Amino acid sequence: MTDSSHRVHGLAGDEIAPDWPALTGDEVHALLGAMPQLAPPRRIVWHSPRPLSAACLVQTGGGTVFVKRHHRSVRSTETLREEHDFIAHLRGAGMPLARVLVDANGDTAIERGDWVYEVHEQAQGIDLYRETISWSPPTQPAHAFTAGQMLARLHRAAEGYAASQRGTHVLVARSELITAVDPARALAAQLRERPGLAGYLHGRDWRSDLTALFAPWQHAQPALARQPRLWTHGDWHVSNLCWSGAGDDATITTVLDVGLAAANFALFDLATAIERNAIAWLELDTGDAAVHADIALALIAGYRQVRPLDRLDVHLLTDLLPVVHVDFALSEVEYFHAVTKDRQAADVAYDTFLRGHAAWFSTPPGQALLDAIRAAA
Repeated sequence: MTDSSHRVHGLAGDEIAPDWPALTGDEVHALLGAMPQLAPPRRIVWHSPRPLSAACLVQTGGGTVFVKRHHRSVRSTETLREEHDFIAHLRGAGMPLARVLVDANGDTAIERGDWVYEVHEQAQGIDLYRETISWSPPTQPAHAFTAGQMLARLHRAAEGYAASQRGTHVLVARSELITAVDPARALAAQLRERPGLAGYLHGRDWRSDLTALFAPWQHAQPALARQPRLWTHGDWHVSNLCWSGAGDDATITTVLDVGLAAANFALFDLATAIERNAIAWLELDTGDAAVHADIALALIAGYRQVRPLDRLDVHLLTDLLPVVHVDFALSEVEYFHAVTKDRQAADVAYDTFLRGHAAWFSTPPGQALLDAIRAAA
């Protein structure tokens, strides 16, 4: 099923065989040949190392395009169009996102057999962190500051976007459990429509796990539930941004990959940005060295320069950080258990990601990061 020569990022920061076969020359030729605005494709020039789909850059006679392929169990044409509608809104509000191209029928989400495809114009700028694994901090705080500014700009652009919530939980960053009065009860209600996740949790004492996970932070729930609704990016990591250069003065030229986007609230996205960029989760054995408080503070400072945050907002941000990953972690459990049938990966998503990340914030390094953010309030 997979191309033995192609490797993707694994859960342990290693390179592994992909779950999905790499895109082939014949495949992209047939796909792009049905898009009359494109010149004939010539060759694939790069395969993405991201593990949850297959993607590549394709050189055509009229320039290079980005092609991404999803299995229909992960994205239907309807749920993929939700992302494309959000991109169109953000572009209309002046945000630098690449345009999604249409086929001869005017569709941006193109179904062929078991696969659903999307084709984008090539992003402008330098894909500086292209090979960087998510949860790896940026090389300099100045990039985090600039990323914080751009995230605030995206939130301003998203204001007024009133689309319904995503039609799927699979590999989407949502926040229903984070804002629920009783997260275990809220998840139980979801499981009626999430048989894949229900199948995995059947062998787990998940109610006790969620109760313990949320107990230290439950006092913040009322304030989180009152946050204004806003569509968010959901995966604000420096590898999802293109840059004008590598120096401290580099600007962001393109925002990439809204695949995890959903209707949440602004602090959710900022907390996710800190969780993705300021903690070296794959290096926790280094203790305090895994914490990059300077990156967290730079993200917040950049954000505040564009979109105000008061003292209470920043304190709520620290309450949110230990649980911001919960809904997405469970979506990964669902993906690995029900879609790729990888029990080991599902266990890592549950034990290391869902439970482990929350527990880490109670350790001295985790507390030190929260204290540093509170001090900046």
